[in-house]
Amino acid sequence: MCETIAHRGPDGSGLHVEPSAVLGMRRLAVVDMAGGDQPVYSEDGTIVAVFNGEIYNFAELRAELLARGHRLTANGDSECLVHLYEEHGDAFVHRLRGMFAFALWDGRGRRLLLARDRVGKKPLYWGMRSGSLRFASELKALVRDPRWRGEIDPVALHHYLTFQYVPAPWSIFEGIGKLPPGSTLVWQDGRVHVDRYWRLDATPRPAAAAEEEAERLRELLLETTRLRMAGERPIGAFLSGGIDSSAVVAAMARQSPHPVRTFCVGFEEAGFDEREHAREVAALYGTDHSEMVLSASPLDVLPALAWHFDEPFADSSAIPTFLVAKMSSREVTVVLNGDGGDESFGGYRRYALLQRSSWLRAPSAASPLLGAAGRNLRALSRQGSLLRRAGWSMELAGLSAAGRYTRLMSYFTEEQKRKVYTPWQRGRVAGVRSGAIVERAFEESSAGCDLTRFMDVDVNTYLPGDLLVKSDISTMACSLEARSPFLDHVLMEWAAGLPGELKICGGTTKYLLKRAMADWLPAHLLKRPKMGFGVPLASWLRTGLRPLAHDLLADATVRDRGIFAPRAVARLLAEHAAGRDHSNRIWTLMQFELWHRTHLPARPTERSAAECHSRPRPT
Repeated sequence: MCETIAHRGPDGSGLHVEPSAVLGMRRLAVVDMAGGDQPVYSEDGTIVAVFNGEIYNFAELRAELLARGHRLTANGDSECLVHLYEEHGDAFVHRLRGMFAFALWDGRGRRLLLARDRVGKKPLYWGMRSGSLRFASELKALVRDPRWRGEIDPVALHHYLTFQYVPAPWSIFEGIGKLPPGSTLVWQDGRVHVDRYWRLDATPRPAAAAEEEAERLRELLLETTRLRMAGERPIGAFLSGGIDSSAVVAAMARQSPHPVRTFCVGFEEAGFDEREHAREVAALYGTDHSEMVLSASPLDVLPALAWHFDEPFADSSAIPTFLVAKMSSREVTVVLNGDGGDESFGGYRRYALLQRSSWLRAPSAASPLLGAAGRNLRALSRQGSLLRRAGWSMELAGLSAAGRYTRLMSYFTEEQKRKVYTPWQRGRVAGVRSGAIVERAFEESSAGCDLTRFMDVDVNTYLPGDLLVKSDISTMACSLEARSPFLDHVLMEWAAGLPGELKICGGTTKYLLKRAMADWLPAHLLKRPKMGFGVPLASWLRTGLRPLAHDLLADATVRDRGIFAPRAVARLLAEHAAGRDHSNRIWTLMQFELWHRTHLPARPTERSAAECHSRPRPT
């Protein structure tokens, strides 16, 4: 879905839509390849829609619409939208089971409806200017307007440094926002109204015996996987060797008449390489398996990532995700993955750490001292070590639940951001706290305990802001569609109400999922520690990536922007080279600079641009 503009007509009497999406709309064809052209229209032509994504229950919806007398000219999912709107109005979004971002123009009601899927798999940007509303699935489409000023939003940048992504509803640019997941936007008579139509309900419910719940989980996973295997194009799966992707491959193999195509990326560093486990699952299920090894220098892929990610994005696992997508796209058009398993079933090691840290009670006066000692201990210890975990426990002691979560998810703390900013940049974000985003998510959660609340907050922040952005952009850049059985909202709603002890029990993460997979996967695979999909970033920044880091962050271009203090940045680089681990912070700064040079290469410095305008900056 490329740019579309809606605005008042020259006589002021009505609303007119310029569907440039009609000319620029490109959707990866998977279902109804012959008849899936867009836009789609109602029978009388007064309702028109453009759509990005997949509706997995479209066959059921299509049969229902035909039974009610609607005429459908194609066999795919897009056309269902306009007829469902005729039947149910805006509430039809509740009938959709899938991933989507769409725009629907109601000519009779002179109103525009935008909507985004429940968990935020598909992006949707929008902005208002001079009475016009513009929207697109890519930020690039909106910023091509020559009248657009292109100023970086200082608050969005402030949040990016904390989380490594720009959270909704912000975008990196002033005047453009992201529609949050599970939300609709209605534009009528020149006014905009945003409403959230879905939020995961984590209210505790009575649970059956563990084996009964495990059986229900297997049934749901088989169903959600089957729905995502539909299509007319070749299909495969990402297989990392972890429990989530292995469970999806097992569910696929049980329902596929042909060997499943599986794809894996590994590393030269043994501590980050899971290829051995992926091969074992591939052999168990007889998949047609392919793998590649990521070298110690990802330099070749960084320019492509900077181009495809329309906003600064510093999750370094985007590198292997993009490369495995590129490899997969040579043989398949659709891949299934294990996204969402951790958030629904308690897979992240940080959940256990956060749970343990809640048992520590430190006097408030001692908290700063413990925090400083913990930070020093972590900086001098290696990833995953006992010293690293002890450092985290010390730093989190005495903080609130929201405070512990925020600290654990912060790549730059508020104090660290103040130190790295110039005085000018500090003034632009005075009083802004990124932790307020987390605190709001905690307040809105209906979860019954801190453990399940941590997972619910992840669903509303980290999952849509980081993981789904990484997956969608990396795969779509390679003309590959990623589908996630664990992110089916029916499965997520069932899992959200499970008690915490079925998710983490006796220190065992993913307790119920592991129990459900006991007959599907080898026992030693279920028992091994979670590795994740990280990269050896700290060592890369001391070896192959070190020259690039210095070239990007120590030259005159960065100094002239007036955002970051050169001495503070130089100190980070020097301390990291000497053994302290500043890899995530350095990478976050590097990715912002790479993004800036790619998307705003010829613009004046931020400081000089700001000094040219007298209007006050919002905070």
